[in-house]
Amino acid sequence: MHDMALLDTPLSALDGSPLPPLDGRAVLVVNVASKCGLTPQYTALEQLQERYGDRGFTVLGVPCNQFGGQEPGSPEEIATFCSATYGVSFPLTEKIDVNGPGRHPLYAELTAVADDSGADGDVQWNFEKFLVGADGTVLRRFRPRTEPGSDEVVAAVEAALPR
Repeated sequence: MHDMALLDTPLSALDGSPLPPLDGRAVLVVNVASKCGLTPQYTALEQLQERYGDRGFTVLGVPCNQFGGQEPGSPEEIATFCSATYGVSFPLTEKIDVNGPGRHPLYAELTAVADDSGADGDVQWNFEKFLVGADGTVLRRFRPRTEPGSDEVVAAVEAALPR
């Protein structure tokens, strides 16, 4: 497993302000997009946030426009969409690149972690999920089509909650 200084990675919130502190929390890092076939996963991500948010867990949404241009909006447009359409209460970061030469350092670390089939490397599409433990260890990688509300994701989140 990779130890990650998730908190040492400079990343702003969507509106440019500092992100809320994530140390000591289990974090599900998800690259999100507003115009993707998988965008309805926001519903289940928000349900995870509501269910576990007061138990040392947060979803961290990372807008990215690298997959089919499906996150073209301004920060304001993205924030309005997430809030109005899905009632998103979890933090969203600034828009970043998760693959390629401009890949953000956060994703340089995350993409070194393999999924359950042993495959690491580039993020495949929108809504790929990385579960980071409260100690900063990357625990699991779930590919985009794995639903946030699936038994395997929920069980992994529950196991990662700070004791």
